[in-house]
Amino acid sequence: GSLAVESVAAFPWNGWQACRGISGNLAPEYAQFYTPSEVSRVIAQVIGISPETAVASTTAYDPTCGSGSLLLKVAAEAGKHITLEGQEKDVTTAGLARMNMILHDFPTANILNGNTLANPKFKDGEQLRTYDYVVANPPFSDKGWSAGLTPEDDPWQRFAWGAPPAKQGDYAYLLHIVRSMKSSGKGAVILPHGVLFRGHAEAVIRKQLVRSGYLKGIIGLPANLFYGTGIPACILVLDKENARARKGIFMIDASKSFIKDGNKNRLREQDIHRIVDTFKKQADVARYARRVPFDEITDPKNDFNLNLPRYIDSSAPEDRHDLHAHMNGGIPERDIDGDPAAIPPVPGLAAYWQVFPDLRQRLFSPLPLAGEGPGVRAGYTHLAVDPSAIKPTILEHDEFAAFRRRITALFDDWRSRNRPVLKGFGVNGQPKALITEIGEDLLETFRAAPLLDPYDI
Repeated sequence: GSLAVESVAAFPWNGWQACRGISGNLAPEYAQFYTPSEVSRVIAQVIGISPETAVASTTAYDPTCGSGSLLLKVAAEAGKHITLEGQEKDVTTAGLARMNMILHDFPTANILNGNTLANPKFKDGEQLRTYDYVVANPPFSDKGWSAGLTPEDDPWQRFAWGAPPAKQGDYAYLLHIVRSMKSSGKGAVILPHGVLFRGHAEAVIRKQLVRSGYLKGIIGLPANLFYGTGIPACILVLDKENARARKGIFMIDASKSFIKDGNKNRLREQDIHRIVDTFKKQADVARYARRVPFDEITDPKNDFNLNLPRYIDSSAPEDRHDLHAHMNGGIPERDIDGDPAAIPPVPGLAAYWQVFPDLRQRLFSPLPLAGEGPGVRAGYTHLAVDPSAIKPTILEHDEFAAFRRRITALFDDWRSRNRPVLKGFGVNGQPKALITEIGEDLLETFRAAPLLDPYDI
């Protein structure tokens, strides 16, 4: 405790930002103690904690808390001082977590050092302590997870669904988390994708997890997000409170939602927002998210395999070549207008022609039959303008001008609403809250815009 206080005194700036800067160069054995801030934010927002749901007595726990980033993000979403408890195996990192709690005005957070699986520190009598919210980013595929314990004779009955493989500890941490949740508890854990489909002992546990109804959702993340490993991970979102009424599992494949940042990938603001919005709305989105009913998961052809590509096809549409067009010329109409009846459907540019119907006719015309005879080749077109004139034809067309005016009007409307808010921002204002407010307004404003993705604005 005194060491942490002295450290804070020596840090006149936010030490947590330094942790992030250093983390990119950490040796693999230390990198596991740091969860990327963007991933922590996603977890904190999808578990359901908010100023409306959190009270002073609300509890949150991280059994592998590392430097404490996940717990602090959960507390930030709560919007008030809640009870934070965490256990960390590495003594130095546990000290860093304590310092981090003090830096973020949570001096009463209880961070203990020790092996969570072999010697859990947070107990109420002979039982594991249970919490309202449990979050974790445990070490991936921990080969030494069983050191110091006998799963078949676990005093806290964590392995009633089965013992994980001796050299694969992912489900050991998940089972500890499930046991540490109250009967109305919620949680989330970051694990490698292997937990979704590996067989043998893990398949037995996975069946029990699905049957319990505790697994609310799965969010597949991009590869190369985490320091020390390039393998892709996923977030398993847990919810005991609504388990009995649950009819399926909501799945999101966000594996393509990232930006390169040095030698790692990183979730952008729009990626975080899209994941969280989609999860909260539980809305099906083509090639991105869907609610998968239990009947489909338990069907013998899937047999409780939760691998995301089984349920969400996020691959890019196949570039299908038209040999007739290659040999005889012309542009296939299906490439221009799409073919929704095809398997898989061909999107084409149909969305654009809904906004610019006359422009479609201006750019393309029916392809005449070869030779002298009259008629056109069904299913094929050709350019009605010179290739060099395509761009000016679009920019000068009345439909495009109308589209540009519509988009400009939306932006002007948003700007006029928010200019007084920005001008009225005072010295004691909350900049993060203001940015969130005007950002949400921008998102909602452009939801009405055709052809544009509001998350990219």
